[in-house]
Amino acid sequence: MLLAVRGGDFVGNQKNNNQKNNSQQNKNNIAEDVKNTAGAAFHAVHKGLETTEDVAMNAVDATSNAVNNVTGGSQNNKK
Repeated sequence: MLLAVRGGDFVGNQKNNNQKNNSQQNKNNIAEDVKNTAGAAFHAVHKGLETTEDVAMNAVDATSNAVNNVTGGSQNNKK
């Protein structure tokens, strides 16, 4: 009878430990998912900023070229 109780305790403890491990694993998975989502969002925003910068610089270059064409480049790149 004592053996059965100990065996039952072992099974109960093992089940408890498995539940704790599963709970911890679920928490780790959620944390990892949040981290991955935040990383993906950061990269998307970063890519958007790079694209905006490229567009803006192309506009500056086009404006500079247009001014040079109108003035015949007589500015001699004064800065």
